[in-house]
Amino acid sequence: MPDKRSVRKTFSQLFRPQFIQDWMALWKARGFKEFVRQKGWKVVAAVFLFYLVRDSILYILIPVLAARGLLGC
Repeated sequence: MPDKRSVRKTFSQLFRPQFIQDWMALWKARGFKEFVRQKGWKVVAAVFLFYLVRDSILYILIPVLAARGLLGC
């Protein structure tokens, strides 16, 4: 039976890309100020794109697909 730590590590790697893991390690090691100082606009761009894609799917794509199904167009 595999060790729980190795299973947990594999599971977290499956759902977290490597750059997110690196960012989290930097934040934990150096703190928020150093994290923003080193990553700066990359973090702002990543958060902006995440919310842009998420909100587009939630508030535009899903209602359009639902309306097509309900109206039969």
